[in-house]
Amino acid sequence: MNKYITSMLFVIAFSATLSAQQSAIYTNELVQYNQALELYNNKQFLAAQNLFDKVRDAVDDENIDANCSYYIANCAVWLNQKDADQLLESFVVQYPTSIKRNSAYLDAATYYFDNGKYAYARKWYDKVNEGNLSRSEKEKFNFNNGYAYFKIQRFNEAKKFLNRVQDSPEYGAKAKYYLGFIAYEGDNYQEADKLFDEVKDLDQYNKNLSYFQSDMNFKSGNFEEAINEGLAQLPKSKPSEKSELNKIIGESYFNLGEYEKAIPHLKEYKGRKGKWNNTDYYYLGYAYYKQGDYTNAISEFNKIVGGRNATAQNAYYHLAESYLKTDQKQQALNAFKNASEMDFEAKIKEDALYNYAKLSYEIGNSYESTPKILLGYLDQYPNSEFIEEIQELLISSYITSKNYREAMDLLEGSRNFADKEVYQKVAFYRGIELYNENNYSEAITYFDKSLDKQVDPRFTVRAIYWKAESNYLLNDFDEALIGFKQFQGSTGASTTVEYQQIEYNLGYTYFKLKQYPQAAQFFEAFSKKNDIDEARLVDTYLRLGDSHFISSKYWPAMEAYNKAIKANGPDADYAFYQKAISYGFVNKNDQKIQDLEMFIKKYPRSTYRDDAMFALGDVYISETKTNRGIAAYDRLIRDVPRSSYVPKALLKQGLVFYNGDQGDRALSKFKKVVSEYPGSEEAIQAVNTARLIYVDLGRTDEYASWVKGLSFVDISDADLDNTSFEAAEKQFLENNDNGAIKGFEKYVTEFPNGLHALKSHFHLAQLYFKKGDKEAAIPHYEFVLKSKRTEFTEQALARLSEIYLENRNYEKAISVLERLESDADYPQNIIFAQSNLMKLYYRLLNYQKTIEYADKVLANPKIQNKVKSDAKIFIARAALQTNDMSRAKKAYAEVQKIAIGELAAEALYYDAYFKNEEGNFKSSNETIQKLAKDYPGYRLYGSKGLVLMAKNFYGLNDAYQATYILESVVKNFSDFPEIVDEANEELKKIKAEEAKTNSSIQTEQ
Repeated sequence: MNKYITSMLFVIAFSATLSAQQSAIYTNELVQYNQALELYNNKQFLAAQNLFDKVRDAVDDENIDANCSYYIANCAVWLNQKDADQLLESFVVQYPTSIKRNSAYLDAATYYFDNGKYAYARKWYDKVNEGNLSRSEKEKFNFNNGYAYFKIQRFNEAKKFLNRVQDSPEYGAKAKYYLGFIAYEGDNYQEADKLFDEVKDLDQYNKNLSYFQSDMNFKSGNFEEAINEGLAQLPKSKPSEKSELNKIIGESYFNLGEYEKAIPHLKEYKGRKGKWNNTDYYYLGYAYYKQGDYTNAISEFNKIVGGRNATAQNAYYHLAESYLKTDQKQQALNAFKNASEMDFEAKIKEDALYNYAKLSYEIGNSYESTPKILLGYLDQYPNSEFIEEIQELLISSYITSKNYREAMDLLEGSRNFADKEVYQKVAFYRGIELYNENNYSEAITYFDKSLDKQVDPRFTVRAIYWKAESNYLLNDFDEALIGFKQFQGSTGASTTVEYQQIEYNLGYTYFKLKQYPQAAQFFEAFSKKNDIDEARLVDTYLRLGDSHFISSKYWPAMEAYNKAIKANGPDADYAFYQKAISYGFVNKNDQKIQDLEMFIKKYPRSTYRDDAMFALGDVYISETKTNRGIAAYDRLIRDVPRSSYVPKALLKQGLVFYNGDQGDRALSKFKKVVSEYPGSEEAIQAVNTARLIYVDLGRTDEYASWVKGLSFVDISDADLDNTSFEAAEKQFLENNDNGAIKGFEKYVTEFPNGLHALKSHFHLAQLYFKKGDKEAAIPHYEFVLKSKRTEFTEQALARLSEIYLENRNYEKAISVLERLESDADYPQNIIFAQSNLMKLYYRLLNYQKTIEYADKVLANPKIQNKVKSDAKIFIARAALQTNDMSRAKKAYAEVQKIAIGELAAEALYYDAYFKNEEGNFKSSNETIQKLAKDYPGYRLYGSKGLVLMAKNFYGLNDAYQATYILESVVKNFSDFPEIVDEANEELKKIKAEEAKTNSSIQTEQ
């Protein structure tokens, strides 16, 4: 019975009952109610709703109110009004006994179902009382409920309702189709096939059945039938079905091993929601691999990102093989590493680890040391058929990896591979590594370890040599001499590269031991060798000249100095000066004067300029050319006012005037020395000589008045002063350091401004520094530096700056180093000051000053390669910080030519960095491979290089390599948190991009 007839019967019954009570108004409202009902039945819901609302407000009758509320709520449902739910709920609550309650639920559910809002439909179906439904309503209720559950893939609930209408004439076929699909999705292909067979003649379903049957055949392993079904259906299928059918056909061919036929169908698959997953990429990649098309295989395999299953392990293994086939060894190494880290297929795991170990040996490895990898393979597979090959590689890897520290740890901790010959070599190279890092004491430890295993005579003699070198640099010259002599007399020494310069080393060792005739003998022998580099030959001539000079053999000395001058090297000025001085010792003062005058003109920037000026003054005075001597001293005082020779020159002038009976002029000079250099040796001598002049002039009162104003002279205590100082100095000269410290401390306490206060404070500072009590040395060095330039100034500046640097007191260090730079006579002290100022300004973020001092260092022709590479590296770093990429790139390129160790690793990394910035990804990766091969011990640059390599690979469209490398960095380099953070950020970006086309990739929300 339809709703309209039911409503009309109700109206007639209602009218008959109340006919006696009708009024005109009531009759009018009844008419309006019927009009509203007619509008509702004609689906004019808005007009009906308004009229029902009007009737409800006008009539005071509970039944009419209930009916009007029901229709108003139903209209709201059909009109999709926001408060429809609330109106229905209100109706049910307000009229719980209404016969329209169940109809309200059913109508609302039907409306939502018809509009495809299945979740809403189910909500209302759940409220329906099935017992009040007619048979046809019950069938519709069951089918609709089942279909609603089906649409949200809650198949168990769907089956419960659909099973109830399998035999329904109206809904049976539909129900079987969907039940078949549920069976299909649950891999119950026998049930699915039976149900589909029952509806195959219905056109509306038949068009999908070939796809399902093809897929069921595929999933059942009936690949040929799957292909036949799929190919038959393909021409008449919809575009969305073509993709899935191609997948079924392609994978069926794949499983039959017909890879060539599989490829075109696999390529036609469009993915789910436009995305492939890792397995899809694997099928196509493997098909290409089996066809020998390794380039295309790589392009598919490397889209498999983050896989952790047997398919992924298999894919990564074959990806690695494809890389090897195309000579991409770094990529192959990563893929083999990845496959070796999975446990799904034991044989693949073992073979992948074997290949990973071999490639690590061949091209280097930034993740871990090659010996460690090879040892890991041997531990994991002790019965491998490749055991002998891996053992041979292990032995060789200890040498070729250059990661000698870790190699020594492995050798000393391994019972199986403590090969004596390998141990000897690795210990030797570890010693060399420490030597290059200026850690000479530790280097000797490893040279001794190498000498404990004397298997290879060549490495034995080399270890002897470098141990001697280390002792020499630790100032243990006696031990160094023993070592160098032992090396020279050893069998096989003459075949080593070190033997070429043994005479040079012996010459220097004897020189340091002050055995100058022996030193001259070896320097002479070395100078006659062939194939000596120019710089070392010039240095040999200089030291040969010095050895003869100190031995008072001035003519041979001048001959050696002449050879050094002729070479015109960076120390030609020193040789020229020494030669000029030598003429004085062979009574050729005219030639000495001529050469000194020439020196001052020829070398106006030489650090020996003030030495030459002072010496020139001395020789003029000795030749009784007083005026010229005074003029030479004046020139020194005027042109080099910060020279330590200035107080000496003033004193000499005073003495000349004193000896020439020019007392007042002499006093003027002496007083200048005393006022400008108080407490210095020259000042003390000036006071003593001035006293004689005042006595001669009979002006002792004037002398006493003058001296009383001098803080460092106390006439009444002069004898006590000298006595106390001499007692302390005696201990000092006898090398009784503790006694000397005690004596000098007593002196400076009793005579804080005494005659010898300056010298005492300097000796105290040196003694405390020697003991290692550097804090105690500081106030004494600071006392020395309160005076103007003295003979102690330069050494005090050098030592105090060392202490401040060690204490990281950078502000004070800068102040002392700047003064050292301006006051130093010795070139090595100037270089020390400038190079440390360069480093300090960089640490303090003053990049402009960093570059300024680096340029000063590089302008010095006498610096060694290590200092030179330091300067260039700081130019590069400062340029990076100021975004001057062009200068940074150029500086790092220069560093590469001369640097060793960590600086070389840094320069190589930035070479790769700049190539990446230019988009030259392949070349950048080649540089990073060199970094991994040659400098595996420097993990910071190894990890930074790997992150850069990942970026390069992503730039080359290899997402697999990029993500795997970044994941490995995160896993292996936790000791560098900043690098790990960068790797994680890069990984997120890449995965987010790749997830757009690969559904297997999980991204962070």
